[in-house]
Amino acid sequence: MKKLLAPVTVSILVGLFSACSSMDTAPVRTAGAPPLPQASALLAPTQGNTVQGNVIFKQEKNGSVRVIAEVSGLTPGSHGFHIHDKGDCSAPDATSAGGHFNPFQTPHGKANEGTHHAGDLPSLEANAGGNAKLNAVLNSITLTGDHTIVGRGLIVHAAPDDYVSQPTGNAGARVACAVIQKD
Repeated sequence: MKKLLAPVTVSILVGLFSACSSMDTAPVRTAGAPPLPQASALLAPTQGNTVQGNVIFKQEKNGSVRVIAEVSGLTPGSHGFHIHDKGDCSAPDATSAGGHFNPFQTPHGKANEGTHHAGDLPSLEANAGGNAKLNAVLNSITLTGDHTIVGRGLIVHAAPDDYVSQPTGNAGARVACAVIQKD
């Protein structure tokens, strides 16, 4: 009886595997949530400067926005970094980008701490080679709605932001500019 059972079991298993291999194995697509918005900015130097870089803005599930920046050509040390009101980098010194993005008319300050402009970002800290990286999560900006940062200017400044002086933090000249674009 055992001798008969083994070949029958093998035959059944082979048949099952053959049937499964002929079935369509394409992944099943299910409707899910739409992807979260993302935007980017390609920083270009203003006249007489060499600063350039890439910045990505990713909307997080909780509504905050992650800012990921890689910037080169800076002098070593701290540099003010802000979203400006106008998406216009046409002036040689980027003054065409206007002032800081400030839809709620609040004083300038430090991002994620107390009162500050929506466009106030953490400073960029350049190493001895003039390179800076930033990875920060901000609660004061959005990639959608009436107060979106998409289409606005992004500015890197020559000097540190003191987070106190009004309305700009005394961050000095604009050394790079970009327009934030939806991806």
